[in-house]
Amino acid sequence: MTSQTPAALGYRMPAEWEPHIATWLSWPRREGISFPDSFDRVMPAMRAMVAALTESEQVCINVCSAAHEAEARQILQGLPMEQISFHIIPTNEPWCRDHGPIFLTRDLDPKLAIVDWDYNAWGNKYPPFDLDEIVPTRVADILKLPIFYPGMILEGGSIEVNSTGALLTTESCLLNRNRNPHLSRGEIEQRLQDYLNVREIFWLGDGIAGDDTDGHIDDLARFVSEHTVVTVVEEDRGDENYEPLQENLARLREMKIDNREIDVITLPMPKEIVRERLRLPASYANFYIANSCVLVPAFADPADESALSILRNLFPDRRVIGIDCRELIWGLGTFHCLTQQQPAV
Repeated sequence: MTSQTPAALGYRMPAEWEPHIATWLSWPRREGISFPDSFDRVMPAMRAMVAALTESEQVCINVCSAAHEAEARQILQGLPMEQISFHIIPTNEPWCRDHGPIFLTRDLDPKLAIVDWDYNAWGNKYPPFDLDEIVPTRVADILKLPIFYPGMILEGGSIEVNSTGALLTTESCLLNRNRNPHLSRGEIEQRLQDYLNVREIFWLGDGIAGDDTDGHIDDLARFVSEHTVVTVVEEDRGDENYEPLQENLARLREMKIDNREIDVITLPMPKEIVRERLRLPASYANFYIANSCVLVPAFADPADESALSILRNLFPDRRVIGIDCRELIWGLGTFHCLTQQQPAV
């Protein structure tokens, strides 16, 4: 691959609401560590997610083998299979947002490219991750796309872009010593600018309680248009999320994109979910924007309807669908963590 950076070649990372040709997923493995003793119980949410996506766009599913594909097909039986393609790209765990390819687009041919960031399972927390680490290169091989290697650890859930050069992230994740201890904040910002073609980088502070990613942005704050961010807030002052989310809200309200203030919309947080004495990182911010729908995690919580109503107002041209994630969140992630969009070109 050329030594020039994607930005120098005119590539950029599109916003999630821009048109997709497909959504990529990595199908969970029964022997994986993401859903201890609850693999079968997460399958209804997986099926509901794929069912909604097939009405919107092609769904590309990474599987480890023919047997794994057969297992997935069994779960998805009755769905429009012409909308689903399977690819033998073995993975360790199902979190395609973090280990999957980051797609870039530009107006010239080749119009699509992939950035393959290094991956270490959120700071070496969950070995082995050798299969996950090479997923972007495998996808690039299948799609015959140019690929760029920044030489920096980064998960897709840790960044959020607005399509016109702004990027949101968190200090607690990107500056964590378990990711890139040899890089300074300025060097990390330079890689983001060079490989995603962003100009302005905005930093929030800490993530939510129970988030084993060290504070991914996709549980906290999301661009829903070029100048609008939706962010979660905790109303209960006694909850451990109250202070960090207030701090993030205050930072967002100070931010300006192209010298214009960001419109900040607040989303509620569901009540604390604890399982086997573990606080789980349940957040309505972990929604996924597909072409014709928005998939929103629901938790059989009084705040579900409020969160869905806010998001319906923000996405009037898409069907906003709440799907029960009480089992899925035991894996410490929901729909945004599971998905990776391939932009249309």
